[in-house]
Amino acid sequence: MSFVEYADYDGLGLAALIAKKKISAAEALEAAIALAEKHNPALNAIVYKFYDQARARAKGKLGKGPFAGVPFLMKDILGGMVGIPTRSGSAFMPAFPAMYDSTLTQRFLKAGVVPFGKTNVPEFGLLPITESTLYGPARNPWNTDHTPGGSSGGSGAAVAAGIVPIAHANDGGGSIRIPAASCGLVGLKPTRARNPLGPDLGDIMGGLIAEHIVSRTVRDTAAMLDATHGAEPGDPYAAPAPLYAYADEVKRKPKKLRIGYATTNLAGQKVHADCIAAVRSVAQTCEDLGHTVEESSPSLEMAILSEAFMAVWASGLVQQIEMIATLSGVKPSPKNLQGLTLGLYEAGRKISASTYMNAMTAFQAMARTIAKWHQTYDVWLTPTLGAPPLKVGAVDTSLRDPQAAFGPIIDYVPFTAIQNATGQPAISLPLHWTKAGLPVGVQFVGRFGDEATLLRIAAQLEKAQPWKDRKPGIYG
Repeated sequence: MSFVEYADYDGLGLAALIAKKKISAAEALEAAIALAEKHNPALNAIVYKFYDQARARAKGKLGKGPFAGVPFLMKDILGGMVGIPTRSGSAFMPAFPAMYDSTLTQRFLKAGVVPFGKTNVPEFGLLPITESTLYGPARNPWNTDHTPGGSSGGSGAAVAAGIVPIAHANDGGGSIRIPAASCGLVGLKPTRARNPLGPDLGDIMGGLIAEHIVSRTVRDTAAMLDATHGAEPGDPYAAPAPLYAYADEVKRKPKKLRIGYATTNLAGQKVHADCIAAVRSVAQTCEDLGHTVEESSPSLEMAILSEAFMAVWASGLVQQIEMIATLSGVKPSPKNLQGLTLGLYEAGRKISASTYMNAMTAFQAMARTIAKWHQTYDVWLTPTLGAPPLKVGAVDTSLRDPQAAFGPIIDYVPFTAIQNATGQPAISLPLHWTKAGLPVGVQFVGRFGDEATLLRIAAQLEKAQPWKDRKPGIYG
C-alpha cells in the first residue's frame, strides 16, 4: 500500500480496508508514522511520539469499533493516556506520565483507534494560533508561513497533511473550529456535555470546554461522535440524548431549513472580504438546495460577550496554574510561563467571585437571547474566522499585557466563542479558498442539543461542493 493511497482514505474508509484484511492495522500505522517523519519537520504538528506503544497496540486485539486500526493523534491538552505526559504546551507543566486513561480516551480506544503521538498546542490553549516557547510554532500545510490555527493547531495540520485521517481536538473558544477553518477540515464543537470530561472533571471553565476531533469528512465526525458521546456517572449535567445515530443523520436529507447568515461581527463591523465572499457563496448554495436564506443574526452585545468571556477564561487559567503549582511545588514565573500567560494569570487573580458569577449570568442571558432567535431560524451561518489564517508570529506571546497581546486577534475570532458561552453545537466546513490558496471556513450553528441538523446540512453541502480532492502542498 503506497503512502498516497493511505492518505486519501478517511477514517471509516481506512477501517473498512483493515476489516476486509486488505491491509493490516500495523501497515496503516507504519504508513502514518512514515508520513509523520516526512512532514513533521516542516509542520511541527507532533510534539511527543510513542511509536512502540502504538505498534504493540496495532498488533493486538482492536475490537470491532468503527475506527478499528485507524492511526490517531491525541492533543497535548486533556486526552489523558496511561504512560503519556500531557503538558498543555507549557514548561510549567511537569512531564508526568498519566496514571490512567481519561474517559474520552477510553472511548476513543474502544472505537478502535491507534494513537501514536501528541499534537502541538499554544500554552494552555489560550490562543487561536499554535505557538509556544516549549514546542515552537506549528505551521499550516497549505502555506507554512501561516498558522494552522489553535488551540488544536497540531491536530489540524496533521490531518490536513494526511498523516492521520482524524485527530483529537477540544474547543474552549473555537479551538476545534479555528484549526478546521485554517486547514480545510471539518470541525464540530458538540453541545456542552455531549462528550465526557471525566473521570477527574465534570466541567471546565464554566462549561466553555467541549471535546471531539478534527477530520476530513462529515461521516468521520459523525461516527466518532456516536462512539464517544454520553454522560458518565457523576457528571454535573448532560446534553439531550440524540434521536438517531449521528452516522445515520448524515445519510438523511435535511428538511427545508430557515438559515440566517452574517457578514458582520456582533458590533456590525464587516469581516475580511474573503470571509464575506465565503458566506455569500455558501448562502447561495443553500438557497439553490431549497433552503430559505436571509441575512440575520442574534442581537448580542460584543463588548459584554468579550468582558464575560475573558473573566471566565482568566479565572480558569488561574485554577489550572494554581492546581499544577499545588501538585508540583513549582511556582509560576517568567522562567516557566510565556509573558501572555503570566499576564493573564495575574489579571485572573484579581477577578472577584461576583465578577465571575456576573459573567456566568451574562452567558445565560446570551443563551436565552439566541434560543429565542432560533425559534425563527434553524441555523446561523457565519464565517468561522474574521480573516484567512494569520501569519506565524502575528501575535507576540511574550507580551505581559493581555490587552496588547490579544489586540491583533480581537477581530480575528468574532464568532466562535459565542457557542462556548451558550453551549450550542457549531461546525466549521471547508467550503471556500482564497486566491492565494488558503482555506476559509464557514460555520453553521445549531440549536442547543441539535447536532443532527448540522450534520445533515454539512453532508448535503459536502456532496454539493466536494472538498476531498483539494489538497495542500504538504500532503501524503
